[in-house]
Amino acid sequence: MASIVQDLIGKQEQIETAARALKAIAHPLRLKIMCVVGDQEVCVQDIVEAVGTSQSNISQHLAILRDKDVLQTRKDANRVYYRVADQRTLQLISMMREVFCGEPPSTKG
Repeated sequence: MASIVQDLIGKQEQIETAARALKAIAHPLRLKIMCVVGDQEVCVQDIVEAVGTSQSNISQHLAILRDKDVLQTRKDANRVYYRVADQRTLQLISMMREVFCGEPPSTKG
């Protein structure tokens, strides 16, 4: 047990990063956004259509997810595309989609 505690103390930065990401994701609309994005790259317009709320509302939540390094962006002409920033978060999202969004587990690996 002492070795586990020492390992956790040594990983404080990773724990804080994970806590920030989980806090950012822990909102019903942001959970929906994460289910939509999943392991893809999705433009804002497609997220708005899939989630069903205003673009300004979606943009505010996307900004939070981007600021907390949960999502990354790529701009192509007048469209902004979002994708999950960290492969480990993708694993969490995949499990979340299976449990909460009713989707089968991803076969990508």
